[in-house]
Amino acid sequence: MGTDHRRRVRLGRTATRPTLLAAASLAAVAVLAAAALLLTACGSGGETPVQRDQLIVATTTSLNDSGLLEDVILPAFEAVEPDVTVKVVAVGSGEAIAMGARGEADVLLVHSPADEEQFMADGHGTLRLPFAYNYFVIVGPAGDPAGAADSASAAQAFAAIAAAGADFVSRGDESGTNKKELKIWEAAGVVPEGDWYLITGQGMGESLRVASEKQAYTLTDLGTFLSQRDSLDLEALFTQSDDLKNVYDVIVVDQNEFATVNAAAAERFAQVLVSAAGQEGIATYGVDEYGEPLFKPYADSLGGY
Repeated sequence: MGTDHRRRVRLGRTATRPTLLAAASLAAVAVLAAAALLLTACGSGGETPVQRDQLIVATTTSLNDSGLLEDVILPAFEAVEPDVTVKVVAVGSGEAIAMGARGEADVLLVHSPADEEQFMADGHGTLRLPFAYNYFVIVGPAGDPAGAADSASAAQAFAAIAAAGADFVSRGDESGTNKKELKIWEAAGVVPEGDWYLITGQGMGESLRVASEKQAYTLTDLGTFLSQRDSLDLEALFTQSDDLKNVYDVIVVDQNEFATVNAAAAERFAQVLVSAAGQEGIATYGVDEYGEPLFKPYADSLGGY
């Protein structure tokens, strides 16, 4: 492949809708009911090594960095399952899905559609439901030296950044955001390499910090950007195009494949996410502090990508 001219950044350790769903989607209820029957059948065969008082959640970093997980999702689950301790592992979507494929997590919160489809096709999951969405955002210095804000599409914006040789920060961590970024480069007809292409190998929050310090462009989810905007010297330059829609799914890992999976608690966790209360919490999160929601509810659009 030749010499890799991409520059890897070395990092130190640093730290709405007014009318909401009155009830969960009928489609969600039907799917969850079927899952509940399956889980009951799975648990009827006698003793299993399941640790029923613990739920391991492998989540994309954006849900964690934005605060949605800690402030909305976990309290809602703990209200209905107070005896279950939740262990959160915040990684990129690629690693979260890999954890599920190894049986190291009970439930996944991810945003990498192609990888999710493969995960389900491989038989690692029993249930996959969309529960929230927002948009990816191209952010960069206020002066916008590449003119990304004047573009008609994300691919055009990326092409302009590459043509200008402007610094661009990539997570480079196989996350859903990283994979989306690479698809946009491909659509732009650009192979990202050179001193202008900086790889952090870190999550979204840390990558945004690096982009801010270096006055570089990067691709981020809206939720994480809004939640950290006050500490960043970056502006949102391009978003809301069809190629930047960002859907989050919940996936229950298959207990039939991995006997230690706490599928009952995982299925309950999914129910909470697509319930009317869960969707309302998602729809209103961030409005008071940021003037707009960080995520939008999606369970009323099951199956519509």
